Amino acid sequence: MARSSAEDMELRKSCAVAIAGSGGKEEEIVLSIRVAKGRGIFEKLGRLAEPRVLAVTTKHSARSEKTKAFIRVLKYSSGAGLEPAKLYKLKHLTKLEVVTNDPSGCTFFMGFDNLRSQSVAPPQWTMRNIDDRNRLLFCILNLCKEILARLPKVNGIDIVELALWAKDNTPAVITTQVTTTQESNQDGATVTVVKEREVQVVSVEKDLLVSHAEEEEEDMESMKSLLSMYLMGIGETEAFSERMKQELLALEATNVYSLLEAEPLLDEVVKGLDAATLYIDDIDEWLQIFNVKLRHMREDIASIESRNNTMELLSDNCKGLVDELDRLLNKLRIPPEYSAILTTGSFEEKRMLKHVEACEWLSAALHSLQASNMEPCYANMRAVRERLEELEKLKAIFVKRATEFLTNYFSTLADFMLTDKSYFAQFRGQLKRPDHADLRFKCRTYARLLQHLKSLDRSSLVPLRKAYCQSLNLLLRREAREFSNELRSSTKIPRNPPGWLEGSSNSNDTSMVSEAYSNMLKIFIPLLVDESSFFAHFMCFEGIDNKDDDDDLEIMDPDGNDDKPEITSSELGSLNEALKDLLDGIQEDFYAIIDWAWKVDPLRCISMYGLTERYLSGQKTDAAGFVRKLLDDLRSKIISQFNKFIDEVCHQIERNERNVRPPIGVLSYMTKFENLASRMEHNIQGQSRDMVDKAYSKLVGAMFNTLEKIAETDSKSFDIVLIENYAAFQNSLYELANAVSSLAKFYHLASESYEQACTRLCNSVINLQFDKLISFHQKVDELRLRCGKSNEEIPFQQGLSKSDLRKVLKYSLTGIDRSFNLMYKKLVKSLTTEELLPSIWIKCKKEFLDKYAAFVEMVLKIYGNEPVTPVAEMKELIASL
Repeated sequence: MARSSAEDMELRKSCAVAIAGSGGKEEEIVLSIRVAKGRGIFEKLGRLAEPRVLAVTTKHSARSEKTKAFIRVLKYSSGAGLEPAKLYKLKHLTKLEVVTNDPSGCTFFMGFDNLRSQSVAPPQWTMRNIDDRNRLLFCILNLCKEILARLPKVNGIDIVELALWAKDNTPAVITTQVTTTQESNQDGATVTVVKEREVQVVSVEKDLLVSHAEEEEEDMESMKSLLSMYLMGIGETEAFSERMKQELLALEATNVYSLLEAEPLLDEVVKGLDAATLYIDDIDEWLQIFNVKLRHMREDIASIESRNNTMELLSDNCKGLVDELDRLLNKLRIPPEYSAILTTGSFEEKRMLKHVEACEWLSAALHSLQASNMEPCYANMRAVRERLEELEKLKAIFVKRATEFLTNYFSTLADFMLTDKSYFAQFRGQLKRPDHADLRFKCRTYARLLQHLKSLDRSSLVPLRKAYCQSLNLLLRREAREFSNELRSSTKIPRNPPGWLEGSSNSNDTSMVSEAYSNMLKIFIPLLVDESSFFAHFMCFEGIDNKDDDDDLEIMDPDGNDDKPEITSSELGSLNEALKDLLDGIQEDFYAIIDWAWKVDPLRCISMYGLTERYLSGQKTDAAGFVRKLLDDLRSKIISQFNKFIDEVCHQIERNERNVRPPIGVLSYMTKFENLASRMEHNIQGQSRDMVDKAYSKLVGAMFNTLEKIAETDSKSFDIVLIENYAAFQNSLYELANAVSSLAKFYHLASESYEQACTRLCNSVINLQFDKLISFHQKVDELRLRCGKSNEEIPFQQGLSKSDLRKVLKYSLTGIDRSFNLMYKKLVKSLTTEELLPSIWIKCKKEFLDKYAAFVEMVLKIYGNEPVTPVAEMKELIASL
């Protein structure tokens, strides 16, 4: 069998030199073997297979006294020497798998857990034969077990089969002397080389590695050595045969002589055996007796051990029962100091800490005695039930005492501030925010007490909340009334507020009423929000988010849970009901400010609406829910007052219909609307644009409807009235309409109505002077469109002949300058506003030219070359008039 490369000392030496050159001087080579590297089995690799050397090395650290193992891959350089190519640490080895696609079983790959890319297939290593593969795998597994105390996962090979191979191939006699010498490689680096001397190994493994030719050669050498011991020379065969016979006879004689000498000894042995057989039966009986006694002793020992175990178990159970009863007694015991605090004594501030401690103990005791927190056997004990009843009575007594005290305490606090004249004197001359710091400080003293009342009996908070709301409601309403009165008395308003059609001036400035309303909101809305939030936290409503109040109140969950649950719908409903009791009635003082401001200047409702919307958009729906409702009511009140003013203005506009007498002229509200719109735009703040735009729609609608009704009273001057009033409306609103998009819409509406009225007026004046010309054209159009007459048939119709056409032209166009002078005089007589005459006169000329151009076009189509004045000539003639 061929010799394995694992025993090649030259290969091991080359590996040691290459490893030392790469920085591994302290490493010792355990095994080095030649392999082929590829991505498939060796038979399929072909020219892609690359020769490599795998070296298993170890390194011992003197400092940490630990041994590390490595697997080094070395490749052949261009000079046929070895150089390091790859280093794997054995501690990262996770898998050894033999490739099943290789029928020889010599190909395997190793898996490591620290490879950068796990998606790339690992390289496969192919050995020369199964023994080389088993030798390498066995070496790696031994190092993993000795150094790492673990084994990697092995696939494709039976571990038992590998162990049997290792047992069969383990050397029987190994005598190895290892010497370590320091040699220098070509680069001058010192290399540690392991040499083996006088190695004598007799094993099946080496026999398997020796080829058949080598075995025959060794047998021949052995035979020659044996023959050399006995051959005396060439030709001495007979002497050698004789000598062998003699030695055989001597050996047989020696064996017979030895047997004869040993006969006396054999006789002695036989006698000793006969004597020993006499005692065998006695010994057997003794052993049976001893066996019975031992069996009884074993039964006694087992019985003793059983009773001992039972007693030990009973002792442990009794000890555990005593400990459990001691703990139960501690739970059932009511400390006398806590009982005294909960049932008697006052709720003074200096005693609050003791009350809180007693409440904490009571809550914990009740919690521990609940059936859900105890074993069922304990919950049914009479002592537990009786103690639970006593604790419930103690809780009822304490809750009743605390509720009565806090109810009286809240009432006393509010009454004290209501009767303090100096407190309300601060509003006179000074519009300051009411100071509730002292009130809140006194309430915070009992915040922890309220928390424990909630944990003991949630229903006890209902009367406390009601008492607190009633007491504080009186104080808040008194403060709002005093502040509102002082606000109105300190505000200087003009003696003669401007009318709705008058422009604003410095002497009639009413901005101070908006400022008064703004001060009322600025002072009391934050105050009411703070009071609502303080109430929600002080009265233990869950889920209210206000960190500042939490820090001031120092409220904690008695169970030690700092997480705040979200407020539920029922809790939010209870909070809103309580806030209604707390703040109800205070809106009356806000209404008084709104009514007062409306009487001074109704247009200030616009700015007050914007202020209210700004505060309303910043309110939440939890703790400040009622404040939001208050602001919503104020907004509705302002809208109601403003709509009342708009309705009154519309009513005044509609009354003009009954009071106007001819000549009508320009109505006063058409020109003065610009003043009202300017004041309304000046008062817009925030989100009040929609309200103002709705007011514009209502006002302008009333103005235009009333104008139409007034114009209809005199059919002759209908268009004149519309033209003059729409023109006046446009002239007064021109600049404001360019700045305000909503007014621009009404401006364009008035412009359209103005153009329509002008067209109707011009047509009536033209028809009055040129009625025959226009009626002739209308008859022709009627025959063409309605009766379906062709152009050739029309000249033969009655009244539409060519002679009739000449008569119409002669009558209408003769003295045309006189006709236009009459038209101009008619317009001058009808219009009361001379500024409109030029534009209307120009429109009349344009309308006549359009009608005349259509007439000429009809004549040319139907009557051929009938002489008629061209349109261009008529245009020059009219322009000269």
